[in-house]
Amino acid sequence: MDKTPRILVVDDEDRNLRLMEAILVPLGYDILFARDGEQAVQKAKTDRTDLILLDIMMPKMDGFEAARALKADNDTNIIPIVMVTALQDVADRVKALEAGADDFLTKPVDKTEVRARVASLLKVKAYNDHMRHYQIELESQVAKRTKELKKAFEKVKSASLEAIYRLTRAAEYKDEDTGDHIQRMSNYSAAISRAMGLEEQTTEAILYAAPMHDIGKIGIPDRILLKPGKLTPEEWTIMKQHTLIGARILEGSDTEAIRLGEIVALSHHEKWDGTGYPKGLKGKDIPLAGRIVAIADVFDALTSKRPYKEPFSLEKSFEIIKQGRGSHFDPRVVDAFFASEQELLEIKETFRGDHNYSSVW
Repeated sequence: MDKTPRILVVDDEDRNLRLMEAILVPLGYDILFARDGEQAVQKAKTDRTDLILLDIMMPKMDGFEAARALKADNDTNIIPIVMVTALQDVADRVKALEAGADDFLTKPVDKTEVRARVASLLKVKAYNDHMRHYQIELESQVAKRTKELKKAFEKVKSASLEAIYRLTRAAEYKDEDTGDHIQRMSNYSAAISRAMGLEEQTTEAILYAAPMHDIGKIGIPDRILLKPGKLTPEEWTIMKQHTLIGARILEGSDTEAIRLGEIVALSHHEKWDGTGYPKGLKGKDIPLAGRIVAIADVFDALTSKRPYKEPFSLEKSFEIIKQGRGSHFDPRVVDAFFASEQELLEIKETFRGDHNYSSVW
């Protein structure tokens, strides 16, 4: 597919069209022409267009109307628009911005300025195209994998703990320690629940639901999920989507454990002080199961080896949990965590893994 940037020049005067052609063609751009707003809107819809240089004063449909039409259409609204105008009045420029203009060029145009603004906005368009394509691809992969996973769930007649362990391991199958991690943190969660005095039925439901906390990672690209170093802000934004993806995978089930798994997948990265994600829930607005699984997941992450760190000592890990009391974690859950300390250590020893585990918290 031809990736040469394509620019649509819109003006009702031939000399202006030829001037832009003379400036831009030597830079390697493909140039399309339109002589009024109606032609511009039609060509932008039918021909691949990366940037529009749009005159304001034109017959049939002026630049303001054309910009509004282009920005109102999902097929064309991400195309940057540069208004090319002799109008100097501030009110006219404000009107152009309100219509959807992204930048201005003043007639008579300066060749250097044209080149600079065009190059800058084409970079913006290329980035937007990349993100839109990535989102479409991600949604397609999530839909495909969700369909596959739901088929697997349909075959499971009862949500036995072993079956849940095996299914959730598929979400992080590249990690050899996933099985140990899932068993540790789900049993940690149950121990904390029990220490809080919750009913055994509730504790058992949390034991079954906790392994599904990171099932949404099945929709995160390997280049981000397995990256050994720090994520960029853009990568971090994508990584955080695993909570939403997980909830979508698990939604609509008739099985209690899977319904609770949906809640856990969505809420286990929320923080007591409201600084977590994906919804920024605060305090008791965070579901209790999510609050419990959050501390279990963090404790296991702290005490596990990662590509960029050795396991933290128990002393340091316990201190980090204490420091998070009332900020990251529900104070009541932290108290239950330390009340069950001996049981947690026994669980850690029982499900001891010797491999790396990559977790986000």
